[in-house]
Amino acid sequence: MTLRPARLTPADLLRLGGTGLRTRPLRVFLSALGIAIGVAAMVAVVGISSSSRAEVDRRLDRLGTNLLRVAPGESQGGDVTALPAEAVPMIGRVGPVLRVSAIGVLPDARVYRNEHIPPGRSGSIQVAAADPQLLPALGAKVGDGRWLAQATEEYPAVVLGAKAAQRLDVHEPGQRLWLGGKWFSLVGVLDPVPLAPEIDNSALIGWRAATTYLRFDGHASTVYVRARDDRVQAVRDVLAATANPANPSGVAVSRPSDALAAREAAESALTGLLLGLGGVALLVGGVGVGNTMVISVLERRPEIGLRRALGATSGQIRGQFVSESLLLSALGGLGGAVLGTGITAGYAAARGWPTAVPLWATAAGIGVTLVIGAVAGLYPAVRAGRLAPTEALAGS
Repeated sequence: MTLRPARLTPADLLRLGGTGLRTRPLRVFLSALGIAIGVAAMVAVVGISSSSRAEVDRRLDRLGTNLLRVAPGESQGGDVTALPAEAVPMIGRVGPVLRVSAIGVLPDARVYRNEHIPPGRSGSIQVAAADPQLLPALGAKVGDGRWLAQATEEYPAVVLGAKAAQRLDVHEPGQRLWLGGKWFSLVGVLDPVPLAPEIDNSALIGWRAATTYLRFDGHASTVYVRARDDRVQAVRDVLAATANPANPSGVAVSRPSDALAAREAAESALTGLLLGLGGVALLVGGVGVGNTMVISVLERRPEIGLRRALGATSGQIRGQFVSESLLLSALGGLGGAVLGTGITAGYAAARGWPTAVPLWATAAGIGVTLVIGAVAGLYPAVRAGRLAPTEALAGS
């Protein structure tokens, strides 16, 4: 009668592997921690990048991608051109244009908290004339106070952008500011304007007030245009010639939302670099798993010899150690996925972003750890399976 070795099912191998891990909890924890750090780094990098993209998409959905910006360009001689005084009404006659507004920068005017501040300490805040339709065109909002209405734009009133208010340390409407050598009353402070960051660092006064008090010449320095969503490119193509028919090459037309998209692309390139660093950390964790399994084989030679003497085959010994390696890597992978998701959620919450962790990132992280675990445990498993019973027992 020929005796056949008992057949071990996958469940049996998992039980054997779990028993081997439970006998060395500290070593298992440290090895799994190495894997977990690598997976957490990769999941967190992908998660934070995805959350950032989700925030950019949310902001673009809220602000719109149909805003166009028209500004003076440079002539062939390198000189800065000027927009004609009729540029705004001419652009407003273009059919698909929904709103048009403008500001006119006053390069010689400065704004201070009072008349005693030295002229050089202006905080680089620009003073600009603005028409009443600026906020609807930009989709901007007033944080405190009110905007320059048509009834008040001819009076010495000023609205500060968010950064300008911070630099002047002035936040309460009703205060007086020394602007262009005259006193202006602060009537409002704007919330940040993502699509027009130049507004954040501006002191805005009424178009007619700028003409009356500061000798404004009426030429717009920047025109903001809202076009129909399905005709943005068509409007963009004709804006230069419409704003300045005599010199369309001297007009610069841009789409502010493209800057947000470009920043997202730059962050995606950085994400690739960080993913590479996370992969290096994962490989280091895999080396730790391999080292743990090699030491385990050396320490458990008597156990291996006894099992071989009782009839265990080389394949069963190899299966036991590979299952231990896979379990160890799976523990690290699952822990790293949870840790990486937690880091992403915490960072996104701190920045006010939506949390977005792609399922493929966690699945890929755990899958890679299992592959690394199988590779790292293969050599120790083969070495354990090759041990003859007498050799293993003699080595004890």
